[in-house]
Amino acid sequence: MGTHTGENEQALRKILDMTRLISITILIIHFYYYCYSAFEIWGWQSTFGDRILSNIYKTGLFSNFYKSKLIALGFLGISLIGAKGKKNEKLNHRTAFAYLITGLLIYFISYLCMKLNTPVITTAILYVALTGIGFLLVLTGGTLLSRIIRDKINNKDIFNKENETFPQEERLLENEYSINLPAQYQLKDKQRKSWVNIINPFRAIMVLGTPGSGKSYFVIRHVITQHIRKGFTMFVYDFKFDDLSKIAYNTWLNNQHRYTKPPAFYVINFDDLTRSHRCNPLEPSAMTDITDAAESARTILMGLNREWIKRQGDFFVESPINFLTAIIWYLKKYQDGEFCTLPHVIELMQVDYDSLFTLLRTEKEIEVLINPFVNAYLNDVMEQLEGQIASAKVAMARLSSPQLYYVLSGNDFNLDINNPDDPKIVCMGNNPQKIQIYGAVLSLYVNRLIKLVNKKGKLKSSLIFDEFPTIYLNNMDSLIATARSNMVSTCLGIQDFSQLRKDYGREQADVIMNITGNIVSGQVTGDTAKQLSERFGKIMQDRESYSINSGDTSISRSKQLEAAIPPSKISGLSSGEFVGMVADNPDCKIDLKAFHCEIINDHDSLKCEEQNYKDIEVIRKLDSGMVQRNYFQIKQDIQDIIQSEMERLLNDPGLSHLVVRK
Repeated sequence: MGTHTGENEQALRKILDMTRLISITILIIHFYYYCYSAFEIWGWQSTFGDRILSNIYKTGLFSNFYKSKLIALGFLGISLIGAKGKKNEKLNHRTAFAYLITGLLIYFISYLCMKLNTPVITTAILYVALTGIGFLLVLTGGTLLSRIIRDKINNKDIFNKENETFPQEERLLENEYSINLPAQYQLKDKQRKSWVNIINPFRAIMVLGTPGSGKSYFVIRHVITQHIRKGFTMFVYDFKFDDLSKIAYNTWLNNQHRYTKPPAFYVINFDDLTRSHRCNPLEPSAMTDITDAAESARTILMGLNREWIKRQGDFFVESPINFLTAIIWYLKKYQDGEFCTLPHVIELMQVDYDSLFTLLRTEKEIEVLINPFVNAYLNDVMEQLEGQIASAKVAMARLSSPQLYYVLSGNDFNLDINNPDDPKIVCMGNNPQKIQIYGAVLSLYVNRLIKLVNKKGKLKSSLIFDEFPTIYLNNMDSLIATARSNMVSTCLGIQDFSQLRKDYGREQADVIMNITGNIVSGQVTGDTAKQLSERFGKIMQDRESYSINSGDTSISRSKQLEAAIPPSKISGLSSGEFVGMVADNPDCKIDLKAFHCEIINDHDSLKCEEQNYKDIEVIRKLDSGMVQRNYFQIKQDIQDIIQSEMERLLNDPGLSHLVVRK
């Protein structure tokens, strides 16, 4: 193998100079031969020159007018092949070829000068000048070609899109639980078909994306429809009622034959009571011990006071929770829970302290919870007492409305949706204008539902939460961690990870994010995009660089591990474009878990389907008088409880000491 030493470079340069000199010499001899008359007039001929020319003629060099010109041009081309000039990235082939083509045309068309009817000297000057100009233009064009960077880096892909593509799963992997979304993705410069195969939804699905990114239209609606077609029982938290509820309702209508036992369909909706069932989230039969009451109290108060989520453990946070727990458990025990509903709890909280504490003292199981409050009251520490209780009373009072009382005090169904003997599909609707109130009540519903659903021996079920941070679920991470073995699929719709941190606190938000097995993300920005990019890992990407010096261009190529999906790409996704990672099963391995694709929806088919949707049917005819009567009946129930209990205690000498008097 040769080496680029200084001697080699110098020898090559001499050879090229010699070749170019031969080319020029042949061209000069050509001029001398074909313009001999002009040279004779000028007196530039000689006997010695004529003898040499005669010998050259015998070689056949002048047998054709163009032969000598072509030979001269050939030697010029050879000299240009090895030419090296100072590289310039601004030069391009168009300029060089313009010189070459123009030069060649002039070089050969100059023959027409010989046909002109002009004096010999004039003809010779024109021919020599034009041929020389053509020769120089060819020389210039060839030299420019040697200065062009022959292996320029591809500047068409300025955003490095092709280099950041990677192979994705193109097989359809389906089982009795899976969600399969058709998609297309880019691999280098080709468009390819693929599938997003969520074959294990029990490891939880998190769907992220800013408003308008297509979370519901491209992903969540398919989770609903495909799971109902596969015989799942279902709970849907519909933030913008009835967007998702209508999809679930119509899919249920068309697929009841797929179930061994068709599920019943129930709706909770506080805005239109004629299309809402009634359900008591504090159903006494579902509360087995006081810890269930404590969990319900924590959920409802955290839902009403979202800032308390980050202050759990504080005295003035835990005290109202204990107070509410005591009231719930008292009503659960009183007459076997006949009045154990949230509206009765709210009304009982509002009565005067004398009557309230007297009633609560009659239940031994909550004695330890209420003693601090009773002692504070008896010792006239009212400032502390109000600080402990007033925050709970004020918050709960916001729920005091006839509409809420009507829905919360009935018992059309219970919340064990995956009960084999009584399967259900339940949709609960929120209202973006009333998030603070409705969200807290729905949080209580969902908290109780999860307790009943996450048990062994039940049917497969799917829990779908649109805009999940708008409700509060304590220990949501525990549900995700344990629900897999109980065949409970959880789908969480979130706009951004920062939203989850704001509403749930950093620690719990981090846990939820990190233990979720299936991630599907549309456009997100900031820390969420960075965290997702790190989760998707790195791929080997080609890298090119070049340096220019006076004689040559140095091009280096390398491979480097870079982010498969950089944060900037996640921040710039279009609606319908998603990135993510799926989880697999031991019996169905997926090597290509990560994806960056455009999910394909049949827009015309979906539009036609939506046009044929039926509205959720009217459940009962209702007027405002019925709702008001229910509202006042609950208030009267509490007054009756207080009156009957006070009479019972005062008339029984063994219990009269429980009556609080101040």
